[in-house]
Amino acid sequence: MKNELTRIQNMIHEVRGQKVMFDRDLAVLYGVEVKRLNEAIKRNIERFPADFMFQLTQDEWEILRSHFATAKYNVSKVRFLPRVFTEHGVLMLSNVLNSTKAVNISIQIIHAFVQLRQYIVNNSDVSTQIIELRKLLMLYIEKNDKRVNDIILALNNLIEKPSQTKRIGFILG
Repeated sequence: MKNELTRIQNMIHEVRGQKVMFDRDLAVLYGVEVKRLNEAIKRNIERFPADFMFQLTQDEWEILRSHFATAKYNVSKVRFLPRVFTEHGVLMLSNVLNSTKAVNISIQIIHAFVQLRQYIVNNSDVSTQIIELRKLLMLYIEKNDKRVNDIILALNNLIEKPSQTKRIGFILG
C-alpha cells in the first residue's frame, strides 16, 4: 500500500499553482484507455468545472514534457493536449467511471493528496519563520530610516547655513 501511495504521489504535479494528475496517469491507475476515460468525461462534462479539470496549453505541455525528459509519456502518440485533474476532479472521476477499481484507486489518490497537504502544513514553519524575519527586517529598516533621515536633515542644515567665519584676504574688485 505504501509503495502504491508513493507511486501515486509521484504522479501528482503542480500546474497553474494547483496539485493535479494527468488523464493518462489516471487511465493507467483505473485500468482504462485514455480514450475511454475522455469519453466518460465528455458524457459528464457538467461534473467537471474548471477548478476540477482543465486542459493544458501547448506551452504548459512543452514545459512539463521537458521535466519528464519525454521518457514518461510517448509524446509521438499524443494527439490531444492532456487534461489534468485536481483532487476534487479525481474524486468526481471515480463517480463517473463507477467501478469498484475506480473507487478503490480514488481513495488511494485522495490519501496521497492528503499526505502532500499534510507535508506542506508540517513544513510551513520555515515559511512562517521567513515571514517573521521579513517583518523584523522591515521594522528595523523603518526605525533606522528615521535615524538616517535625521542625519540627512542635519547635513542639509549645515550646507544651507552660511558659515560665520570671517573671510581672510583681499577682495579684487
